[in-house]
Amino acid sequence: MATLTTHRQNLGQPLAIVLRISIVALTLATAQIHATLGGLLFTLNAVGYTALAAAMFLPGPFGRIRWLTRYALAGFTAAAIGGWLAFGARFELAYIDKAIEAALIGFVLVESWLTDGGPLAVARRARNSVAAFLP
Repeated sequence: MATLTTHRQNLGQPLAIVLRISIVALTLATAQIHATLGGLLFTLNAVGYTALAAAMFLPGPFGRIRWLTRYALAGFTAAAIGGWLAFGARFELAYIDKAIEAALIGFVLVESWLTDGGPLAVARRARNSVAAFLP
């Protein structure tokens, strides 16, 4: 079975460490903001962000699917921004949070390019992995 994890850059290098710490910090910052807003939807958003932040640094099985965690985090964040654009209240903290979320998506994409070769390379490897199981 083919693996989707390829590391173009050693995660021990300074840039990779700074990126990973930045991603986790931004994720926890937006989780905290959502947790303080109250209400079920915001609380669930905070829980989702916290779980994805943990998955970004946990070793073992999470390390093998870090590529998937990155894209889940980017998609979750994009959905949060889209929901805010469609239905969200316009106040100062909301704009600060959207700036954090936009930076978060950018950092996740940069890390994806450095470690996995970017979205197209991941899609090709995923397609090849699935094709290995098809007749």
